[in-house]
Amino acid sequence: MWKFVLSRLEEGTPVMVIVVVDRQGSSPGKQGFKMAVAGDGTLAGSVGGGVMEYQMVELARKRLADGEEGPLLKRQVHDPAAEAERSGLICSGEQTHAFVLLQQSDLNTVEALCKAEERALKGWLVIGPGGMSFSKEAPETPSGISWQKLSEAEWRYIEAVEEGPCLYIFGGGHVSVPLSQVFRMLGFRVVVLDDREGLNTMESNDFAHEKRLVDYRRAGELFAGDSNTYVVIMTVSHATDQLILGQMLGKPLKYLGMIGSHKKVQKIFDTLRAKGASDEQLKKVDSPMGLQINSQTPEEIVISIAAKIIQVKNE
Repeated sequence: MWKFVLSRLEEGTPVMVIVVVDRQGSSPGKQGFKMAVAGDGTLAGSVGGGVMEYQMVELARKRLADGEEGPLLKRQVHDPAAEAERSGLICSGEQTHAFVLLQQSDLNTVEALCKAEERALKGWLVIGPGGMSFSKEAPETPSGISWQKLSEAEWRYIEAVEEGPCLYIFGGGHVSVPLSQVFRMLGFRVVVLDDREGLNTMESNDFAHEKRLVDYRRAGELFAGDSNTYVVIMTVSHATDQLILGQMLGKPLKYLGMIGSHKKVQKIFDTLRAKGASDEQLKKVDSPMGLQINSQTPEEIVISIAAKIIQVKNE
């Protein structure tokens, strides 16, 4: 979303950003959801959808048209019996939005948020009566989201922009392109690795944040792995799949998967066992990879992989 905001500001178009700063009970807009309404009428992001979102967009457009510059808090109650601030939804919860006008003077802030969105910068998004800022220095809340409201004139929202999940795709073939697209949409940093020069699917992959030509024999040296690291293996041959998998087994990964048929997987596992891999290590490998939904096309395979990784991430 921040790239959308940046492009509009660079054109000289003001943007009203709507952020869900608080949420109580059952509500479609979760704390941290964001939406941008540009002065040219274009939109990006979401604060929960439905008639409530429509009303918030219309309010943002009105504030843009009226030249309203100061941040605004707008509570929405999802209960048709509520005495005030009815959202039009019936979920029974409520959510509070902060409306913040961004203009060309905010370019530095938005550029920093773009870098953070690409997982290239860590910091804190801060919103209050004075507007929006990006801080590299930690406020009193070092992680997560903090919301404090003492009055309509005294409130602050702080959101930690931390290093997010990273998906390493070994193999830049035809499945890697839609896989990169889906995981970029899901908020992952996507890194595609292959050992083949001039691979057309690698060169045409505009969704990956990073593409690298690597030596598969040294795959284990590329990253240490942690709870934000996800690895999928889908190279051009079972030999290179096995070579990479053997180097990944001992790493502290959140997810490790390998594409292939049951026969191929069994053969690779048997070979790795003979080389010292334990059953415990191999049990952690999702292979054949993804939720088993009888996927046929590259796009269907990607959906099955994405569904499985989402399941693992949210456990």
